[in-house]
Amino acid sequence: MKLKVNNQERNFSGDPQMPLMWYLRDELGLTGTKFGCGVGLCGACTVHVDGRAARACATPMQSLDGKAITTIEGLHPQGNHPVQKAWRDANVPQCGYCQPGQIMQAAALLNENKRPNDEQILSAMSGNICRCGCYQRIFSAVKAAAKEA
Repeated sequence: MKLKVNNQERNFSGDPQMPLMWYLRDELGLTGTKFGCGVGLCGACTVHVDGRAARACATPMQSLDGKAITTIEGLHPQGNHPVQKAWRDANVPQCGYCQPGQIMQAAALLNENKRPNDEQILSAMSGNICRCGCYQRIFSAVKAAAKEA
């Protein structure tokens, strides 16, 4: 199967049931996508599939033929996507483990809705868990990024 990962053409001929996360981490060395729960509930592994947020741990490779995948490494070459800049400005991370997934979820929200209201931000981000409880800073950063996007 053929797919694009961070704008690079890739071929995959392995186990069609392999989760996208393991392909990204183990075969491509893109370790920004984090393993959290393994069943798509925590959001640590969030990437974009054709511009929409997807849980890489629960997305089988067989569903990705012809698709475009974007990981945290591919969001912006210098880490200056509006969401990444807002994250830095708001000093969002504490431990940082969930942050790639949080950032990718926020970027997907802003791809779909340039000016989300508070309820839409809370709804979109509610599936991403932060064990450190940085939710207020995450919310503030998403609002700030929406002004720049």
